[in-house]
Amino acid sequence: MPRDLLTIEVSRVAPRHALLRLAGELDFDTAPDLVRVAKQVRAEGYDEVTVDLTDVTLCDSSGLSAIVVLYRSGARTVRLTGMNNQVQQLLSRTGLAELLAGPRPGERDAGGSEPDDGAREVG
Repeated sequence: MPRDLLTIEVSRVAPRHALLRLAGELDFDTAPDLVRVAKQVRAEGYDEVTVDLTDVTLCDSSGLSAIVVLYRSGARTVRLTGMNNQVQQLLSRTGLAELLAGPRPGERDAGGSEPDDGAREVG
């Protein structure tokens, strides 16, 4: 049976906002594709990125790593949408849900202090 490969559809929805729609498996074999596309989008000046995971059937630690690379890419805003239970549980169990939900490095949190954990914001 053939592997469920990853496809990434890029939509440039606004001058600085790109939407990445993923479908298939985000794993060791396909995570570099997400990193490559994310770098391309950032190089084109898109600093607001939404990643739609609605059609992702599997995400492993390599897929999580690719998501972290995207957050560290310098994008002003990164949003994850359409996460299924498996992806949500993976983010929770690894502690990445909390990390990725915090303020970005150098930004002040609601209390006015700067974070020291390198977190990124999910909108």
